[in-house]
Amino acid sequence: MKWTSLNDLREKYLEFFESKGHLRLGSFSLVPQGDKSLLLINSGMAPMKKYFTGEVTPPRNRVTTCQKCIRTPDLERVGITARHGTFFEMLGNFSFGDYFKNEAIPWAWEFLTETLEIPAELLWPSVYEEDDEAYALWRDVIGVPEERIIRMGKEDNFWEHGTGPCGPCSEIYFDRGEKYGCGSPDCKPGCECDRYMEIWNNVFSQFNNMGDGTYTELEHKNIDTGMGLERLACVMQGVDNMFEVDTIRNILDKVCEISGKEYGKDNKTDISIRAITDHARASTFMISDGIIPSNEGRGYVLRRIIRRAVRHGKLIGISRPFFMELCDAVINENKSGYPELIEKRELIAKVITNEEASFNKTIDQGLSMLEELTKDGGVLSGEDAFKLYDTYGFPVDLTKDILNEKGMTLDEDKFKECMNEQREKARNARKASDGESWKSDGIAFENITATEFLGYTESTCSATVLDIVSEGEHVGTVGEGANAVIVLDKTVLYAESGGQVGDKGSLANENSSFLVSDTKKTVDGIFTHFGTVKNGTISVGDKLETSFMLERRNAIKRNHTAAHLLQAALRSVLGTHVEQAGQLVNEKAVRFDFTHFSALTDEEISKVEAFVNNAILSGIAVKNEEMPIAEAKKMGAMALFGEKYGEVVRVVAADNTSVELCGGTHVDNTAKIGLFHIISESSVAAGVRRIEAVTGLGVMNVIYNNTVLMNETAASLKAQNANDIAKRAEAVMNELKETKQALENAESKLAGSKLDEILKFSISVGEVKVATCLFQGVSADELRKMTDAAKAENPNLVIVLAAVNGEKLTFCVSCGKNAVSAGAHAGNLVREIAKIAGGNGGGKPDSAMAGGKDASRAEEALNAAANIVKAQIGG
Repeated sequence: MKWTSLNDLREKYLEFFESKGHLRLGSFSLVPQGDKSLLLINSGMAPMKKYFTGEVTPPRNRVTTCQKCIRTPDLERVGITARHGTFFEMLGNFSFGDYFKNEAIPWAWEFLTETLEIPAELLWPSVYEEDDEAYALWRDVIGVPEERIIRMGKEDNFWEHGTGPCGPCSEIYFDRGEKYGCGSPDCKPGCECDRYMEIWNNVFSQFNNMGDGTYTELEHKNIDTGMGLERLACVMQGVDNMFEVDTIRNILDKVCEISGKEYGKDNKTDISIRAITDHARASTFMISDGIIPSNEGRGYVLRRIIRRAVRHGKLIGISRPFFMELCDAVINENKSGYPELIEKRELIAKVITNEEASFNKTIDQGLSMLEELTKDGGVLSGEDAFKLYDTYGFPVDLTKDILNEKGMTLDEDKFKECMNEQREKARNARKASDGESWKSDGIAFENITATEFLGYTESTCSATVLDIVSEGEHVGTVGEGANAVIVLDKTVLYAESGGQVGDKGSLANENSSFLVSDTKKTVDGIFTHFGTVKNGTISVGDKLETSFMLERRNAIKRNHTAAHLLQAALRSVLGTHVEQAGQLVNEKAVRFDFTHFSALTDEEISKVEAFVNNAILSGIAVKNEEMPIAEAKKMGAMALFGEKYGEVVRVVAADNTSVELCGGTHVDNTAKIGLFHIISESSVAAGVRRIEAVTGLGVMNVIYNNTVLMNETAASLKAQNANDIAKRAEAVMNELKETKQALENAESKLAGSKLDEILKFSISVGEVKVATCLFQGVSADELRKMTDAAKAENPNLVIVLAAVNGEKLTFCVSCGKNAVSAGAHAGNLVREIAKIAGGNGGGKPDSAMAGGKDASRAEEALNAAANIVKAQIGG
């Protein structure tokens, strides 16, 4: 048995099963595809469920993989023991109705005993107690003595999860030796001690669990093999736990290097070092698969992992951002097996850097406060935990983690009560109307049911006035000119929600009319129409015809459907990490906020725009259907982040291009959007970008405005037409360049004449000549040009020039070659001169600049130059 690196073990396994006719597949993403039952992939077979059930045909009936996996039910235990980890790799060989026990068992034995050369006497197989077929294979074909074949019960050696495919297991254990044992003469696989380590598990899927306690034989039997790569590496490297395995130990050593701590010296320090090591691996792989930290789902799992690692870093004295250095170590250790890590390094770095910086802003204050709150031990109150969460952004999971370390508990019931109170307050809050005098906050609509909305299919409807609010009070009647909020039993006007603005329109009958400036709705589904009585009076009980502004609604519909297509385009072009972070859809434009960590390139913007316009020009039918939320999820409908949905939801689908849960209004065919154009892309917050775009007539307006601008520009440039703008602009730039050059030549000649005058009045200091002059309104750049020119032509010269521009005073000094050799130093000279005028500066021996604060002392400073030079050259 030879020491073998983890990366080599992975390759040996995959190569071995390739030699047995298996197709090697790369690891599937940690994000489950088409499987709503899992948050993250947690086993080798999880991504292949549909191959086993027959829903999807596998690329080959024999497949082998090394699958990335994440398991987080014991996150708070990671680091405390060396057994727990969130990230691991699972080696697997799979048969989909092809080979079965007769091949699987001998191949497992061959790989372990021949390829890896593990001594046969150290391997103990186990079988399900009723699986005589597997037992006979181990005994009669492989030749394992009966005393080393262990029969186990259903709890240990029968794999099943509810109804569906299931079957017995046959595991292989490695005997680590007596020093790991319990000393019992009956010690064998299945014992609670650490002597026997399971390294291989063959699952024989041969039955179908009918759900009533009975099993039927599967027509096509399957093999599902699972073997933890890190466990196998422990065996092959002779180490006690995964943190000692070569690639993982290298990451752990990097933690020690950054922290200045030594592993194995202190138990508390070791806990933190192990936690950080594991979490660096998990974070790196999760982000590389497009998972972005958030407050929900797998994004929240990632956020917890990163933040827990950062906190453990602080516990062992790391006071600077450090986590990306460890992720770089993870990439380096795993790049041979997962080359995509190198490609995703930039994304990983951005996500880690942003999340660590964000957490560092809150963690110091939160930790300090929590330390004070827990100094007396006992139970932390739910109110205090809620304040940490609500005010300081301190995760309650982290609070519980720290309390657990201190032997304390949290009053979770009270914490949940505080959370529910907060939600209730938010639910009851009323939104203000457009006008400051129209406030619906605090107004209760009693005995009024939710408004019936008919505006998906109707443009007008007859309705009854149920309530009127004016000046914050419920009233029976409002007259001409009054601002009011009117509640109806039904309406066609859309109420603001989901990022779509409310409709404008009118409520009218033969005697009166009410202009609706906005439509909103309460949390109870009561639509509130804000506006002004144009003429007549309106009373509770009146019948009114409701209608919306048709052109405005159509423009909003175009923009809202375009927003759906935009999200699909962004996910297609940038990746599935893109999630909606907010939107505003009105008649003028669509504003869409989304998770992404860098500005879009011109090429990416072009691709996104092209995707949307292709969908528009394809004339895709847009269907709106209500269905149970479970059915919508089966369709893969995207939900708005943070939005709560009922049992029945509305699904808006443009074929398979875009499928979203949405209660907004939409066109019935993408062709009606007309065209789509992105007018800006910008940053909103860390990790959130914003695109603003226009559709339909909005695009026409952009074209019109750009045409006007081009024509005006052409006229200003004296171009024949807009098509000649670029050519004419280039010509103008060349003319400006020539003019600038001519000006510089003229200035140079003028400077030369000025220099001649200045040099006439120079004074001799030993072999050096010193010349000074004060200018008004001359730039620092001009001063430097003059001093450089004088220095080049006069090697014995020290020239000191000053310029006053308003209240700004600038000194410039240059020393010729011979002057420098004689001891003159421009930097020291300008410093002493500037001090006289209250300034400071310095520079090189031959050239330097400085600033002064007191322009009135400029002449005095220049007059001191000769004596300072004299002192420098010892004259």
